[in-house]
Amino acid sequence: MSQESSLHHRMLIAALIVFTQDLSRGGGAQAWTYSYSTTPNRRWHEARKWCHQHLTNMVTIQTPEETDFINNLLPFNQKYYWIGIHKVDGVWTREGNNETVLEDVQNWAPKEPDNIVGQDCVEIYIKRDKDTAKWNNEKCQSKKGTVCYSASCTQDSCSAHADCVETVGNYTCQCHPGFHGPRCEEAIACKPLLEPEQGSHYCFHPYGSNRFNSSCRFHCELGFRLLGSPQLLCQTSGHWNNPVPLCQVEQCPVLNHTNISGGGMNCSHPIAPYSYNSTCEVRCDEGYELSGGSQMRCEHTGRWTASVPACTIKKCSPIFSPVTGNVTCVDTLEPFSFGSRCNFNCQEGYNLTGDSTLTCLASGQWSKATPTCTVVQCNSLEAPPHASVQCQDPLGVYSYGSICTVQCEEGFDLIGTNMTQCSSQGSWSHTLPVCQAKKCNPINSPPHGSLSCSDPHGSFSFGSRCMTTCDEGFLLNGTANAECTSLGMWSADIAHCSAKRCPALNSTTYGSLFCFDPHGEFSFGSQCTSTCEEGFLLNGTADTVCTSLGTWSADIPHCLARPCPLLAEAPQHGRMNCSHPFSPFSLNSSCGFECNEGFWLRGTPTMTCRNSGHWSQDLPTCQPVQCETIPASSLPLSMNCSHPLGHFSFGSQCLFTCTGGFSLNGTDVLLCSSAGFWSDSLPNCTEATPVGAAMLMNSGAGAASVLVPLLLIGLGFLALFILTRSKKRGHAITYDGPSWEERENPAFEF
Repeated sequence: MSQESSLHHRMLIAALIVFTQDLSRGGGAQAWTYSYSTTPNRRWHEARKWCHQHLTNMVTIQTPEETDFINNLLPFNQKYYWIGIHKVDGVWTREGNNETVLEDVQNWAPKEPDNIVGQDCVEIYIKRDKDTAKWNNEKCQSKKGTVCYSASCTQDSCSAHADCVETVGNYTCQCHPGFHGPRCEEAIACKPLLEPEQGSHYCFHPYGSNRFNSSCRFHCELGFRLLGSPQLLCQTSGHWNNPVPLCQVEQCPVLNHTNISGGGMNCSHPIAPYSYNSTCEVRCDEGYELSGGSQMRCEHTGRWTASVPACTIKKCSPIFSPVTGNVTCVDTLEPFSFGSRCNFNCQEGYNLTGDSTLTCLASGQWSKATPTCTVVQCNSLEAPPHASVQCQDPLGVYSYGSICTVQCEEGFDLIGTNMTQCSSQGSWSHTLPVCQAKKCNPINSPPHGSLSCSDPHGSFSFGSRCMTTCDEGFLLNGTANAECTSLGMWSADIAHCSAKRCPALNSTTYGSLFCFDPHGEFSFGSQCTSTCEEGFLLNGTADTVCTSLGTWSADIPHCLARPCPLLAEAPQHGRMNCSHPFSPFSLNSSCGFECNEGFWLRGTPTMTCRNSGHWSQDLPTCQPVQCETIPASSLPLSMNCSHPLGHFSFGSQCLFTCTGGFSLNGTDVLLCSSAGFWSDSLPNCTEATPVGAAMLMNSGAGAASVLVPLLLIGLGFLALFILTRSKKRGHAITYDGPSWEERENPAFEF
């Protein structure tokens, strides 16, 4: 390699581009370092190896900011640059950490990535006129520029309480929970804790007073117990894990005042009710006296110093029954004691005169004198409505033993007993009966209707009149009015309400009809929903309701075939023929494709519109037919070719000439036909007839030595021409050039 070529190679290997930033607490400069190389361009796996040898790894484009940075940094390279992303098991993966590239951070150029087999590596369009800094998947064997990077984080970049995270041209310290600051050296602080009332606490601080992981334990004074968590911990949020506990006073059992019969209790609570140091005193009510100590105190153990004392009741003298009566006594605790009550009753036919109840007072005396008994008198009677009363009075009007009977008017029934008697207790044996209007059977509003009634003598009784009306959407079936007669029968049956009907519906073509009929098929309130078969779309309102007018709220919709994207024109150099069973370019539409002469169809020749609204495959293309590549000629044969449709494809034309005094042997122009064959065999150059041959004819035997070699050369060219013609039958040309697969690769150059 020459000195100039070596210098050019070293320049294209690329210089290291380093960006630094002063880190005031880091003790130095740290940054991402990038390196690139365009000479030579490398295959993807070679580029990865080159990065590992020189720095750390291939650039994998972590953020949009890094994309802009790389695009501004790198020079334009006609073959662009590889990045460290390739397909692994069908998934785009970052090189180095085998991390999956999420879809929302992928930066593909339009219509990329494609699904061509073998295009499993990713290039980036650096400083491209169109889609600059976008991605494209390419064959890993293609050669492109190399771009690498080295990380900026070091062991001392952050404290032991953080993770170092790379950024474009810098790094940040991501603090562990509980720490903050530029290098995450300072623990998060919690608020200082106050001493609880009647308590204390002590703490352990591993990272400073009241900071992350500080723990404090609480204790209470005598007579108090801890309420809450006994130990608090300062958390990563800067808050203690629990509220500060309280010191709650010890409680003694609550003393029930109601358990002290004939007395009461007064208590003093210096701290809290029935708690440590509370005192209670018992005093007896009037008529009671105390047995036992009167005072109690709550100790720090939660127990009272004494049990609750009792109050005993005072007693009265015994009591006796009157001459014509009886006495019954109720004693609260003991017979004839304070609070005892005695009730008096007279013999049959007599009333008690005086107080019927005597009470034993706290003084030991009864509250009243003994009562007396007199003859019983009943209340006067009044005839009930629609009735008359007749009485027999053997001992006086409405007196003990009087008997009265009741009789109802016509049209009314007697409810109760028709006879009553004045009893010895001064009350009638039976309450007066009621004359109730005769009842008809209760009736209810018909379904979907209402009932309006007038009831002069009671609900659904003699004289009641009822009228039936129907709800909106329903028709009356029967007599609207009915009356309850004196016989307890309705004058007419209750009418019914029938739902109005709508016209019957049928399902649309290519669809189905589903109805909900709460009041009968196709009647008021019916709700019908139309659905289409798979591959068809609903054109109109899906739901319709039968209204109160007996008409549908909406017409039944139609089902139209689901359309596919419109195919505007046939592929270039081809023809398209379509059939549409429903509508143009819709469900089950089928399109066939053919190519013009000299072109072949790449893709499936037929496309069908599926019920999902998508074509069964992508639109095919027409590619020009390829002839075999003619290898580059060597002097004296010269070749000049034109390729209107692609290298050595249909329509290509090659012109041949000879130089240096040689003559062209064969056709000077070859054309690539629509069948993929050249129009003739490859020509060659032969040497022109030498001037010395004419001289030999006049020089005699001396020229024989020159003529023989020339004849041998001519025979050799003739044999070569015949051999070439025998191998070129059918106008095909053999060659040892690139394979068809290499010629189909757009990156291949002749």
